[in-house]
Amino acid sequence: MKLKKTLAVSLVMAAMTAMSAASAQTVRIGNQGDALSMDPHSLNESLQLSVTNNIYEPLVGRDRNLNLVPALATSWKQTAPTVWRFELRKGVKFHDGAPFTADDVLFSFARAAGDGSDMKSYTNDFKAVRKVDDFTVEIETKAPFPILPDVLSLVFIMNKQWAEANQATRPVDRRKGVENAASFRANGTGPFRLRERQPNVKTSFVRNGNYWGKIEGNVVNVEYTPIGNDATRVAALLSGQVDVIEPVPLQDVARINASGKSKVMQGPELRTIFLGMDQARDELLYSNVKGKNPFKDKRVRQAFYQAIDINGIQRTVMRGASKPTALMVGPGINGFDPAMNTRLPYDPEAAKKLLADAGYPNGFEVGMNCPNDRYVNDGNICQAVAANLARVGVKVNLQAETKGTYFPKILKRDTSFYLLGWTPGTYDSHNALNALKRCVDSSGAGQFNLGSYCNPKVDELTAKIQSETDKPRRDAMIREAFKIHSDDIGHLPLHQQALAWGVANNVQLAQIADNFMPFRYMSVR
Repeated sequence: MKLKKTLAVSLVMAAMTAMSAASAQTVRIGNQGDALSMDPHSLNESLQLSVTNNIYEPLVGRDRNLNLVPALATSWKQTAPTVWRFELRKGVKFHDGAPFTADDVLFSFARAAGDGSDMKSYTNDFKAVRKVDDFTVEIETKAPFPILPDVLSLVFIMNKQWAEANQATRPVDRRKGVENAASFRANGTGPFRLRERQPNVKTSFVRNGNYWGKIEGNVVNVEYTPIGNDATRVAALLSGQVDVIEPVPLQDVARINASGKSKVMQGPELRTIFLGMDQARDELLYSNVKGKNPFKDKRVRQAFYQAIDINGIQRTVMRGASKPTALMVGPGINGFDPAMNTRLPYDPEAAKKLLADAGYPNGFEVGMNCPNDRYVNDGNICQAVAANLARVGVKVNLQAETKGTYFPKILKRDTSFYLLGWTPGTYDSHNALNALKRCVDSSGAGQFNLGSYCNPKVDELTAKIQSETDKPRRDAMIREAFKIHSDDIGHLPLHQQALAWGVANNVQLAQIADNFMPFRYMSVR
């Protein structure tokens, strides 16, 4: 009898295990690119952060409506004009079982501010990070910083002990091609764990059964596969090989919606696509102009601006799925002013005259760097810009390449003319001013000002904007800084692109305007 009972229990347990395995929900994602590393401090790029945000967590997080919510900190407050105190969540475990404490916070902020980090612009105004006790930390800033909690939402916390044991105390430096254990392995506190990493092939994630918080969706496994070719990506969705693709080629939206198997989720994105120019070197790295730098002359920068047919790009390249912009931030970003969002007119003849007045009546040659698998139709945008500039006598030598080689190149400032997209991680204009427009220094200010635009008045206003708590005064200073930058033609803003995700009919997920794709909101019916 005892043997029969044991056998019966074993059979029931086996059946339950089989049922559990069968019911384990899996979502397969096909993206045009891959996260370049699992290191949360190695690249300040939305796709990278979207992926690692499922594994790692910040002190202050965001919900599906982009509102600030407690994450690894349960509460925060200012205890002095330049001091913020954060109460940490107790009982949180890293994926390897190690307890989360203040030591991990101090280590992570120091790492994010260190050599090789791509997150310095989030920490460049820190003066000190102090441990009060195991579950309380203080951050002292160089000046009052009322939006500090917003800034921290993308600075992810690593386990100090794990990083030390795995020789990963310094970030993976994409500029130098340096790798370490954090490139391929991960140990966070987030709702999903890294199961397997095959760069540029497939990355697998599994639900964290010991997660401290609520996981709203029912997905257990996520398989993330880079599929660079547009047609192949769409075919994979329509054939059922993947459940989600991003982005959907704009020419395929109607076909996917008519398939009966999948639909296209479309919505606005906070990202601004723009062009940058090397304004620092006395001679461009990639140009036939020797002994001087044409981009130091505002007339040349304006000529490039007015030579670009942005409405034509919107119509033919983006198929209407973009909003031309005159600013480096778009609607939905705090400080955006629609009254300022008026572009200079498209005018090739005016552009030719500006070039002639600047001493280039026959134009010149310049190299242009562009990714072809990061933003919506990025390679085609650059081809259209090159064709526009050719009409005013500028020969563009376009180098379009995968973001895996593109980002390390331009982040070293090994470029003369480049395309980039930017979503302010704080959803505030200060972020764009601090990261894209401030004069470059070693603290991390202007870290993504890759053309080294510099106007001391913009720097002065950016510092004041950081500390100002009166909203009307702050908004007025933002407008002033934006006007100076626009008048300088500091960059060439193009448009805000729209999100387009292809999703199988049995999958539910949250499409968020920052283009993050949190696995915790995914469900399979």
